[in-house]
Order: sequence, then C-alpha cells, then structure tokens
Amino acid sequence: MAKSSSSASAAAAPALPATYEAALQELEGLVDSLESGQLPLDQLLTGYQRGAQLLKFCRDKLEAVETQIKVLEGTELKPWVQE
Repeated sequence: MAKSSSSASAAAAPALPATYEAALQELEGLVDSLESGQLPLDQLLTGYQRGAQLLKFCRDKLEAVETQIKVLEGTELKPWVQE
C-alpha cells in the first residue's frame, strides 16, 4: 500500500515547464517566496522540493546545450565572443 501512495504523490507533482526560460522564471519566483519568510513550514518544504526539481531541469538543459556546442565545435568548448 505504501507503493501506491508514493506513486499517487508523484502523480500530483506539477509538470516541469516546457522551456529553460519558463523554469528559470518559476525558480526565481519561488526563491523570492522562500526568502520572504512568509510561507508556512509545509509550504517551505514543498517549495524547496519544487526548486530542486527546477534547478535540476535547468542544469540538464544547460548541459544538453553545452554538449551540442561541443559536438558542433569539436571536443573543446570555445568561449563565445559577441562581435
């Protein structure tokens, strides 16, 4: 029975945003809420967990882009210079 309750809570988790920018915007808003000190304890925990999900999502997106750049430019990641 514990298995079904854990999968039910996983199903209730909000979906991750479609884009990096949307995830970053949500994460920034969440950080502001957490830092305000106005959230009840249970919402702090939920906010922290959501923030960890969003942070992982953003890091994964950045890593995927970095990998694509390495493929396009060879194995060495070159600094980007705006001209």
